[in-house]
Amino acid sequence: MSDIRIALIEDHDLTRMGLRAALKQAGLNFVGEAANGTDGLALLGEQAPDVALVDIGLPDIDGIELVKRFREEQPGAQTRILMLTMHDSEKAVLAAFAAGADSYSTKEIETDDLVQAIQETHEGNAWIDPAIASIVLQQMKQPLGAGVGLQDRTVEIRAVEPEFEQIIETYPLTDRELEILELIVSGCSNAQIADNLYITVGTVKTHVRNILNKLGANDRTQAAVRALRSGLIS
Repeated sequence: MSDIRIALIEDHDLTRMGLRAALKQAGLNFVGEAANGTDGLALLGEQAPDVALVDIGLPDIDGIELVKRFREEQPGAQTRILMLTMHDSEKAVLAAFAAGADSYSTKEIETDDLVQAIQETHEGNAWIDPAIASIVLQQMKQPLGAGVGLQDRTVEIRAVEPEFEQIIETYPLTDRELEILELIVSGCSNAQIADNLYITVGTVKTHVRNILNKLGANDRTQAAVRALRSGLIS
C-alpha cells in the first residue's frame, strides 16, 4: 500500500487532520493536502498523485467542478479521483461521476473500508460506497435515454457488444462468476465478496478479471451495467 501516492482536498480542518492521520497509519504515501479547490487543482498538477480524495463541498470551487476542470485541463493525467461527501442524493452522485470521478464514498465510511476503496480505485475499479450503490444501480436500470446519463468514460450504458456476446456463449460465466457478479452489482468490494463466499481476496480478483474479460468491461461498474442491460442479473 505504501506505493500508492495519496492527496487530500478537504476544507474542514478536523476532518482533514483525521483523514491524514488515518491514511498515514494505514501505510499510504501521503503526498499533500489542500483546504480549497484552487489549491487542490494546483496540488493535483504539482504532485500527480495516484489517488486524490476530494470533498464535494469545497468553499471556492466545489468538488464536482474541481474534478471537471482537472479532467479538462489535464486529460492525460493518471490520477484517479475518489469523491468524499456527506451527500447521498442521486443528483450529487451522478454529477460526480459525470464530472470524471472514479469512485464515490460517504464520509461515514470506516477507515478500513476507505483504505479498501482507495486500493480498488488505484487498481482501476470504480468503487461505490454500498450505502449509495443503489442510487447508481437504479439509474443504470432505467431504459436507455431516461434520466441523467453517466459519462461514457466512467460507465458505458449499453448492453454487451456482439463480439462479447459470442465470447459469453462460447465461455459462459460460471455459477461462481455469476455469484460474484451479483455481489458486484450490489456494491460489494472484493473483501466483502471474499467474506460472503468464504474465499480469498486473491481468488475474488481472479474471478473479477475473468468476468470483466467476458463482458468486455473496463471496470466493475461497467460490468454491473452490462450485467443489468444484458439480463445476466436482474
